Order: sequence, then C-alpha cells, then structure tokens
Amino acid sequence: MSRYIASRAIRGANALVTEAELMLGKALDEKGPDTPVSFPNTAYYLPLILGMTGTQIEKLGQMVEVMAQARKLLHPMPADNHWTPYLGETLDAGMATLLAAETIEAVRFVYALQPEPMPGFHLAGGTSFTSPDAGKAGNNLDGHLNGPIDDIQLRSWGIQLVDGRMPGFAAIVGAAKSNEVAVKIVRELQRRNILCFLSGNVNGRSIIHQLTEEGVELGYDTYTVPFGTDTISAIYALGFAVRSALTFGGLKGGQGRDILLYNRERVFAFVLALGEVDDLKYAAAAGAINFGFPVIADTVIPQILPTGVTRYEHVVSMPFNEIEGKDDLERAERLVQKCIEVRGVKVKVADVPVPVPYGSAFEGEVVRKNDMRVEFGGKYSRCFEYLYMAPLDDTVDGKVEVVGPGFDAIPEQGSMDMGIVVQVAGRKMQEDFEPVLERQIHYFVNGASGIQHIGQRDIAWIRISNAAADKGFNLEHFGKILHARYHADFGAIVDKVQVTIFTEPELVKDWLSKAREAYTYRNRRLADLTDDRVEEFYSCTLCQSFAPNHVCVVSPERLGLCGAYNWLDCKASFNINPTGPNQPIKLGKLIDLQKGYWTGTNDYAKIGSHGVVETVSMYSIMENPMTACGCFECIVMLIPEANGVMVVSREDTSMTPAGMTFSTLAGIAGGGLQTPGVMGVGKYYLISPKFISADGGFKRVVWMSSILKETMAEELKAVAEREGDAELIEKVADERSVSTVDELLAWMEAHNHPALVMDPIF
Repeated sequence: MSRYIASRAIRGANALVTEAELMLGKALDEKGPDTPVSFPNTAYYLPLILGMTGTQIEKLGQMVEVMAQARKLLHPMPADNHWTPYLGETLDAGMATLLAAETIEAVRFVYALQPEPMPGFHLAGGTSFTSPDAGKAGNNLDGHLNGPIDDIQLRSWGIQLVDGRMPGFAAIVGAAKSNEVAVKIVRELQRRNILCFLSGNVNGRSIIHQLTEEGVELGYDTYTVPFGTDTISAIYALGFAVRSALTFGGLKGGQGRDILLYNRERVFAFVLALGEVDDLKYAAAAGAINFGFPVIADTVIPQILPTGVTRYEHVVSMPFNEIEGKDDLERAERLVQKCIEVRGVKVKVADVPVPVPYGSAFEGEVVRKNDMRVEFGGKYSRCFEYLYMAPLDDTVDGKVEVVGPGFDAIPEQGSMDMGIVVQVAGRKMQEDFEPVLERQIHYFVNGASGIQHIGQRDIAWIRISNAAADKGFNLEHFGKILHARYHADFGAIVDKVQVTIFTEPELVKDWLSKAREAYTYRNRRLADLTDDRVEEFYSCTLCQSFAPNHVCVVSPERLGLCGAYNWLDCKASFNINPTGPNQPIKLGKLIDLQKGYWTGTNDYAKIGSHGVVETVSMYSIMENPMTACGCFECIVMLIPEANGVMVVSREDTSMTPAGMTFSTLAGIAGGGLQTPGVMGVGKYYLISPKFISADGGFKRVVWMSSILKETMAEELKAVAEREGDAELIEKVADERSVSTVDELLAWMEAHNHPALVMDPIF
C-alpha cells in the first residue's frame, strides 16, 4: 500500500469530515434538528448511510450520530519514518469520506442547493453558466444536473443490468485533456453500453462543461448522467451501487459488509479520474475501493496492486500523454479499454456499419420536432415493419434494397411513408420466432444515435434527426443495422437476413396489407397458445446476476415480471443458447390446476432458488407466489380491508392505499423474497385469464395506477368484457381519486365494486 496515497486519502477524509460537521452544525442552528431530510424519489432515505449503518435518516438531528461514526473511522496521518501497510486505515478514511459526502449533499438539499444548476442553462435570479448547448431539448434535466438517481429509473435499468445489455457503470471524475477527448471517452463507453456518471472538476473545469459545450446530450436517455461539478457529488454513484444491492440483492440496511461484497462480485463499476488528483479525490477513491471498484487515473500517481479488496488492481496510473496512439482520440480509446480490462467488465459490441454512434445507450434518445430531418409514421404518414421466414435458397444474405425514393426531396421536418420488410432464413428458424425477431427491430433501430423509434407492427413511428442526416444516415442504413444485429444476436437461428425498405406508395400499401394478414394470423395463434396446450414452461434466470435466489417461471399465459420476456421469447432464447438462462421446465404431474402446481415447476423452483423457495403457485398471490428481483413493471399487493388487490405501476410515484409508494413497496416485493400477498409482475400479465385466477382473477383489482388505465385502455376494456362487466375498469379506483384505505372503501361502495361481494380472499 502506498504511504503517499494513504496520506493524501486520510488528509482528504479529515478535511471533508470537518467540513461536514461544520455544515451540519450550521444547519442544525438555522433549521433545527427536526427539519426533514431526504433525497427525492427514493425509498432508501440517504442510501449509503442506510446501507452502511442501518440508520433511516429522516431528520437533520439524526445525522449527528452519523458524523460521530465517520469521525471514529479517521486515523492519524502516517508517520514519515515508520512504514505500515496502511490499507485498513485508508479504507476507513474512504468510508468516512462517503458518509461525510452524503451528509453534505443532504444538507445542501435542505438549503435547496441540490440538484446543481445545469451548465449553460439560465435560471431565475441571474444564475447562469457558459455553455450555449446545455439544457437544450432532449437533455431531460429541466435546467439542473441530475442529483440522486430516481428509484423508478434504477428499476427501469434493472433488466438491462441483469441481461448484460448494460454491463456496468463508470464514475468519471474531473476534466479531460480537451473537449474532444471528453467526447471520445464518453462515446467509447456509450458504444459499449456502459452507464456514465459524471462529477468533479479540475480547477473549476468539469467534464460536464466539456460535454455540454460540444452539444452532447446528457441524461437518463443516453446513459450519461451528470451529478455535479464537484467531487462530493460522486457520492450519488456509490449511493446507486448501494441501492442496487438493496433493490436486487435482497439485502437490508446495515448489512454493510454484504453490500460491499455484493458490489465487488456483481456490479461492474470503476472510477476514471481525469486530470489532477487532489486530497479529496484520493479520499473518495478510497471509498470506491471499499466497494471493489478500481480507480484508473490519466495522470502520474502511485499504483496499488491487487490485495483482494478489488478483483484486480486497485489503483492504476495511465498518464494520458504516455499512452500509445497516433493522436489524443486513439489514446482516449485505449484509456477506456484499460478501464474495462482492470474491472473485468464483459462487453459485447456489435459492429454496425452506420455513420453515427451506435449502442444501447441511445435506445431512449428522443428526436424533437425542431431537431428532426424527416419522420415515418405518426400523424402524417404510414410506417410499418414486418419480418417473415423464407427458404434459404430464396434469401440473399446482406442484401439491402430501397424500393422508392429517399428522403432527399422531403422538406425538413417533413414526413413520408415507409415499410421495413425483413426476410430471414435459417435451418433452426421456426415460424413461432417471427414475432420474437420482429419485436427486436425497435431495439436495433433505436441503437443508432439520432434515430427515434416508437411502436411496432403497423404503428411504428421513426424519426431521423438533422444531426444523423448530416452525418450521412440514409434509408439503406436501417437495413444494415438489422442485418448486423440479427446476425450478432440471433446467429444461432438466423443464417441469412435480407432487408427491403419500401417507400413507393403503391408497394407500401401492398406490403402493409400482407403484413396485416400476418399480424392477424399471429394474434389468433397466440390466443390459442395457453398453459394447458403446452407440455413445458421456461425458466428465466437472467436476474440471478443481481438477485441470486430469484427465478421466473414463464408460461404462455404468464410473461416474465420484467415484461421483456414471454414464453415464445424464452423458447427462442433456448434455441439460440441451449445452456443459457431460459431452460425448458417439463411440467410433470399436475398437482393443482386451479392454483397452478406441477411437480416440474415445484422441482425447478427449489433448484433455481438454491433451496430458498420450496414451492411456487403460478396463479395465486396468496399462496406461495412467485418471487421477484426488482425490475418488475408493476407490484400487486393485497388490501385486506377491501377484499382485493391494488396494482401499482413502476412509473407511479404517488401514495397508495397501502400507505406506501411504489419504491417502498418494492423493498417488500423484490430481492427474491416470497411474500404472500405481494408480487412483482409484468404489466401484460394483468390482462391474462390466469392473472391471480386462484384468488378470483381481475375482479379482485380494486385500485390501479392511472398510467396503466391510460396506456392499456383497449386491453383492459377487453378484460372487462371477458369478465362480464363492461364498466369494471371504471369501478377500479386510482391515485387521482383515492390514496387511503378509507377513501378506497368509500369509492368501492359508491361504484358497487364486485370485490365487495366476493368470497374472502384469505
């Protein structure tokens, strides 16, 4: 262990703890000990303090004890003439730094100093920064830097974390050598789908300033999240890591050692320190090392070789100007490669031949009307996508043809008709896989920077931005994307991919008719695909990378709780990767058809959960319900007084009749726990005839988030008709009218909800 690093880290920790004590003391004098304290939109209080100490901070006065604990972790400065290993003292200093940093940020929230104003965005009162491009449409930051990650966003990223699309995160602190280097570093990380957390500065200059000056879109949608322009704001990245363990790992506040080990083994993160490293950065780096996250610096600093705290090196010095490369951009690329190597991040990058950056980091990107070159679909034109299986001899692999005019003659912000027809062939291809592969068009096309894709089938809506068009993106590139990605992701079942882009109006019309016939046929086929017509269900253990004891059992009438995988998806996945996360479960002997027990599903539940779960009911929330990890779309929970259940959407932040928000409820439903009366589900399970059918089915739903009512209106209308009560959805309360049990019971009486006269649910 380097005495130099130990000295700098311990000195930095002492300084920050003292600063936190002074700030807290001032706040207590001015605001009082009963002043509420919280980070917005999270159920985890101050997450790092909760995780490490078990204390649920709700008031300023509670933080006095936290700072006392931080003070106890500090050690004297290492003596000049007496060498010791220093590692334990340095790690203690790092943890003290993190406790102090989260305390400071909490106090800043009390004074409304967080989140920090967005650089380049003018705020009331004359506050402004220098970049003209920051705060532009699409940055989804509303004039401020991000602050803590919302629980909703953490969970929405959950499936990407567990299925490997988002292999890890990078906490970038400081400022790069130049704006161009800053952009290159972030683009290289985005290309590998690595989440970027930005904070810190060097002499007042931050990578956040550099990126905003270059017009790089920041925010959740692009995996590039700016926390703040000082080093302390990096605490939000480590708070995110703690919440990952609490959300997906089934761990509780106070299990500090287990949380640190969980992150070392399961959360692939690293710190990239750009520019001069001062005492505070050394102290913060020591805090990150506690989590098993290595630190890579682009300056000359002492290195720390492996000791077991992190999996590989602890601190790596890679002076930027000494990196081999023909120019700074190549050096930046190699710096990123070194970071990935040190942390052992497993990345999969598809080689997609398009003139714009490409990766999952751009999947949520929004192209605003003012930034749009052309659109297909929406209000003013038609757009559809259709994939079908064809014989091998009739398919020319790699052939991409545009039949009709391009968009050169279309005025800016104009629209035109387009149909994307994909012909696939393969010896292992099956007709059942057509809709599975077709749905991937949405994700594949969205991966291109400057391209927005919404919807599917004949309601697809695609926009190309001016920036993408200026870089040379044209209609042929849609075909090149699909050819590359289908081979990269589905090569085990797809041998050939041929794509035709139709813009000729008559051909668009003809092929749209053919596509709709295929959609109708598939709908009828899927409707006939029920649990009692198959001999096997499928497991899904993707989430075990984060929730070790959770396992989904996916059937034709019950999709995975994340909403991303149904029975056909799992069947296709098994054919692609026979040893992968989706394995067939032979049903075996039927035990109870009403509740959904088979010998095969019970046996697999025990094996898949490592013995934690003995039995699982496919159709009941009250008896041995299926477990969940943390990336569920909805939570279903019993309301005993109402003789029914409520359904809370992940996007709903309101208070529910259970007296808890979604984020708080998620702590009960997630982490692989089997809790009767609580269950995480995919939202389309709500419309299945098997939805809690053992407990009375959909008529048990007495409260539902309004966003579900609105976005699933047609599907829910069909459910009401199936249940024999056309007005059933109107009888279900939501947060706009009901937030307590008493209000709910009054609503049910006033609207004559059927749950009032159903048999007791338990």
